[in-house]
Amino acid sequence: MAGAKKNFKATKKFEKKHLKGVLDQRKAGAKIKQRQQLKTKKQAKRSKDAEFYKGGENGENTPKPNGSKKTANVNDMSVDDFFGGGFEFIEKSPSGKKASKKLGKRKRDEPEEDGSADEGSDIEMSDNEAPVAGGSDDSGDEEADDVGMSKEAMDALAKDDPEFYNFLKENDPEALEFDDADLAEVDDLSASEEDDQPKKKRKKDKKQSKTAEAEEEETEDNELTQAMVARWKVAMSERQSLKAARRVVLAFRSAAHLNEDDVDENRRQAYKISNPEVFHDILIVALKQLPEVLQHHVPVKETSSGKVHVPTDSKKFKVLSNLLKSYVSAIIHLLGTLSDDATLKLTLSAITPVIPYILSFRKLLKNLIKTVVGFWSQSASSDTTRITAFLALRRLVVVGDKGIREAVLKATYQGLIAGSRVTNVNTIQGINLMKNSAAELWGLDQNIGYTTAFSFIRQLAIHLRNSIVHNQNDSYKTIYNWQYVHSLDFWSCVLAEHCSPLKEAESGKESQLKLLIYPLVQVTLGAMRLIPTATYFPLRFHMIRSLLRISRSTGTYIPLASALLEVLNSAEMRKSPKPSTIKPLDFHIAYKAPKSYLRTRVYQDGVGEQVVELFSEYFVLWSTNIAFPEFALPVVIMIKRWLKQSRKKTGGNNNNKIRAGLVLLVQKLEANTKFIEGKRAKVDFAPKDRAQVDAFLKDFEWEKTPVGAYVVAQRKAGAEKAKMLDQARKEDERKRKEEEQEALEENVDGLESDEEMEEFDEEDEDEDEDEDSEDDDEE
Repeated sequence: MAGAKKNFKATKKFEKKHLKGVLDQRKAGAKIKQRQQLKTKKQAKRSKDAEFYKGGENGENTPKPNGSKKTANVNDMSVDDFFGGGFEFIEKSPSGKKASKKLGKRKRDEPEEDGSADEGSDIEMSDNEAPVAGGSDDSGDEEADDVGMSKEAMDALAKDDPEFYNFLKENDPEALEFDDADLAEVDDLSASEEDDQPKKKRKKDKKQSKTAEAEEEETEDNELTQAMVARWKVAMSERQSLKAARRVVLAFRSAAHLNEDDVDENRRQAYKISNPEVFHDILIVALKQLPEVLQHHVPVKETSSGKVHVPTDSKKFKVLSNLLKSYVSAIIHLLGTLSDDATLKLTLSAITPVIPYILSFRKLLKNLIKTVVGFWSQSASSDTTRITAFLALRRLVVVGDKGIREAVLKATYQGLIAGSRVTNVNTIQGINLMKNSAAELWGLDQNIGYTTAFSFIRQLAIHLRNSIVHNQNDSYKTIYNWQYVHSLDFWSCVLAEHCSPLKEAESGKESQLKLLIYPLVQVTLGAMRLIPTATYFPLRFHMIRSLLRISRSTGTYIPLASALLEVLNSAEMRKSPKPSTIKPLDFHIAYKAPKSYLRTRVYQDGVGEQVVELFSEYFVLWSTNIAFPEFALPVVIMIKRWLKQSRKKTGGNNNNKIRAGLVLLVQKLEANTKFIEGKRAKVDFAPKDRAQVDAFLKDFEWEKTPVGAYVVAQRKAGAEKAKMLDQARKEDERKRKEEEQEALEENVDGLESDEEMEEFDEEDEDEDEDEDSEDDDEE
């Protein structure tokens, strides 16, 4: 026993010291073998089931009652075989032993069921919906578990056992070319298609392909040429060739990873590209023609409701899945290297037609969504780039399932918040474009839209509550920033677009998002009054405009007069301002007034203009309402009281500009009151008749009321003023660039003159040295 024990220890020691890598490699090979056996069994079982069902439909190959004289295996029999075979002796299946095997060390010859779930991606599949791409039980992710080691496994092998990796590299380099090996199946599929063609055409195509292959072999170092790209283009456009498509994908991947071979020598690409024209040509062919080839071989069927069906259980799709993954991965990588607007637009537009094919590749889809949202929300992106990226996101929401839609909506909102961090004259137009475009996505599926919008509005409310409860020095900064302001404004855009009576009439039902109006209004009013100081009057005006948008579109009454009267009755507006020559504050791109603006005439004039404008926009919403006289009376009284207070010689406000604006507003409100009183004096119904009250002046144009005409003129004047300011800003920008260019040219001229002086000095020194040498020679 002592000797056996010692022997056992020596064996263990030898295994640990010398055989560790060998045993690990054997185990890895055994796992691969087991996966291959499992896959073979699954395929055999599926083909057998398919033949059985097919035979059952056609009336062929049906089991005969007592036709088989051999002993039957019960595990290999269907129900019909079992009952149709009579009472013959059933042989016990050898595989039945596996069911009762004891726990212990697993034998290597037995296939191991890999029960671990694929980690995949964060995009969850909906329980109630079938996979969007439809058709088969195996998702596209199962293709990654094919026979052979994956590239990730081989990378790990290169790290853990570099000697074995170098041995493979020297003796079997084809084993390391996994992507090309995966795409090689496309050639087999293309060859099978060529067999179906007529004999003459097949001979002609073979002759052309042999000539092309011979020419490609002549090129040194796999250099990509324009002739090769042109041949592939012709083959794809005329014959829809999958072999040419495979080569285009390999060349496109090489173009996407251009100049990366120098960094990583282990990742050699299939082709080398040194000519910019060839780079341009392969991009055009890959981005424009490859989606057409895919549509020809695997057509996408789309219903009127927007749902798509891709035959994922077909042989072609399974073969093309690797090509699709490689193509989309190359697009994602290429997008990170581009800066030209035209190329970005072309690349992003190529994503839209291939979206239905990649819905089952969740991890790839997650990376794609993140990349597209990044370009959509990037402040440096142009309007065309943003719109192209948005079309790809919209396509994802239309054709995707619930999990994909929720992922797109969340990523879009997060991109909007990240892109609105910096708000100035140059970025405000792009931010407004983002808000208006993203608002459309929340109406495509209002079930998902409601849940996501509710969670995000609730998050805004939690931030507001925490800021009120934990009243510390900087707690308000989580609320008073551009991201919070743009969030509230964005949700007002969403509700204004999808809760309007016109939209509800088109859909024939009430919008689900309408339930979110009340919580959003409450959060906005709470944030508006968090710090009621003159410094944050611009933020208050932004939030009032957001609430006015909701009220205008949905017809919901929101009390905003008190918030404007608070501004008018503040200490900033009650006292006379100090004279100042600073530049007027642009309230559209500011949420906070600098300290230098407080108590100045410039700031007080701007606040007064905003108050008058917002009061008129507020009252014009109800200018045709039968209760307008009673509605406007409290505000008229408060404004008149303020005007009376401002006329006092001591303690009053002698700003005539604000007084004139408020006096004109009061006149228009009183004129509209008389107009409504005159109209309602002619009615013959009581206030209890609700239908008649709602129908009062319903068809009357609000622009023809006194307040409406005043607002129209005010908007026109505001648009002209904004246009003049924009022109002045562009002119200043042009002058600034010219001055910078002149200063740069002067610096260059100065440097050149300095260099000339240095050369002149060097020449003088050389001449002096020559003279000294001549004098020495004479001596």
